[in-house]
Amino acid sequence: MMSLIICPGIHEPKLTESFLAGLQLNNSQNPPDILIFPTQDYPAYSSGHILQFLRQNHPLSSPILVISFSAGVVGAIAAVWGWQLLGGKVTAFIALDGWGVPLAGNFPIHRISHDYFTHWSSALLGSGEDNFYAAPSVEHLELWRQPQTVSGWWIHSQNHTEQKTPTTAAQFLTMLLDRYKT
Repeated sequence: MMSLIICPGIHEPKLTESFLAGLQLNNSQNPPDILIFPTQDYPAYSSGHILQFLRQNHPLSSPILVISFSAGVVGAIAAVWGWQLLGGKVTAFIALDGWGVPLAGNFPIHRISHDYFTHWSSALLGSGEDNFYAAPSVEHLELWRQPQTVSGWWIHSQNHTEQKTPTTAAQFLTMLLDRYKT
């Protein structure tokens, strides 16, 4: 079974609890197995600590889907490359406000941004597949605190043309989780 790995940023753990509540994952028929990297014990940006956490808490034979936020994006992208080098499978990687972090891998990558500028400028460093940005823009932490209240645009391609569909950050994330069947 695939697990959902949450790599928060540098903030109070209550914000991550609020983020997960906003996704309403426990209301689904098959709630995912969720592992939250303990940023209260280790630096959010530490790929070595994230990889060690994965090795200690998740079987290498079971795939992972990673949702990371802010400084957690820095550590998480390098950790998943390490996870793959060890033989692990990464189903997808979702970066929320990973501004300035180059993203690349042989797995689906999605960016979620708190405003258009972050969306546009981050895309220069690898945008992956379907993405989302808030419109109107919201504060950085608001994206993590209450994704269900953040309205914006789902950016996707159809017939080689960029399409924009209105949605919320939580709905976009739920769509991705359903796609990858966590």
